[in-house]
Amino acid sequence: MMNFTYIKNKVTFFLFLIGIFVVNAQENERYTQYLYNPIGINPAAAGASEMNTLFTSYRTQWVGVAGAPETMALSFNGATKNENVGLGISVMNDQIGPSVQSALAVDFAYSLRLNPNYKLAFGLKASANLLNVDFTKLYLKDGTESVFENNIDNKFSPNIGVGLYLHSDKTSIGLSVPNLLATKFYDKYSSNASNSSIATDNLNIFLTANHLFELDYNLKFKPALLVKIVQEGHVQTYASATFLVNDVFTFGTSYRFGGTINSLVGFQINNRVFIGYGYDLETRSMRNYNTASHEIFIKFNLFSKNQMTSM
Repeated sequence: MMNFTYIKNKVTFFLFLIGIFVVNAQENERYTQYLYNPIGINPAAAGASEMNTLFTSYRTQWVGVAGAPETMALSFNGATKNENVGLGISVMNDQIGPSVQSALAVDFAYSLRLNPNYKLAFGLKASANLLNVDFTKLYLKDGTESVFENNIDNKFSPNIGVGLYLHSDKTSIGLSVPNLLATKFYDKYSSNASNSSIATDNLNIFLTANHLFELDYNLKFKPALLVKIVQEGHVQTYASATFLVNDVFTFGTSYRFGGTINSLVGFQINNRVFIGYGYDLETRSMRNYNTASHEIFIKFNLFSKNQMTSM
């Protein structure tokens, strides 16, 4: 019988190889909650809300798989004394197998009022990433694989992004490219100034749209659509439907076509605090290897724009 530790390490090794996609895709997997933290994918959304908000989340993905991804995120976005200017800041920590990636991003948005209902915002994002990989956590059958001889310590990679955000009190439409620069991960010949790398994170384009319908005095409905276009032409589509009851209880579901079903519940505890829980269930590629993915997030409304401008 094959040793269990061997199997576990081989799975971790496999996750490491796909990790360069998943670590960045942890941002992608936050699409299920992007309505609550829109600056995660669009810098132009900074300051768009009437409230200045703090958002924090913890996500564990592919529960039951050794070395599966875990993500912790914290972000703030709000207005300045200039009502047309919004600012945001985000920090994130991703862990998958032997790799840990930390990121810091700063967002700037400038809004133009088009009419009494709509504003159009232009956004810029600047981000910095640090990557650490401890190869000693891997079990390597072939000890001569030189690419894994040295750990990766604090590998720095900067990036920039742009976005557009058309929004009113009930509707928003966004177009963004949060990472304009291609980033090479795990460059095995970096010391020799070679262009060879195990994988590259390429440019992604995001299109978003949502609208809030008031079905009754105590019932609201928000359908939303997110489309991700990868540089190579691959398209991923996410559709969601969320209901809000008495402005207190939220429930809904989302679906990534060809992949994942997500369920969401949330409670507006008071005027300041909203807490939510998301449960993802794989429908195809990983369904035989894990139970599900879980995410808990909290959104704090700190103060309103009017309070900010009066300070």
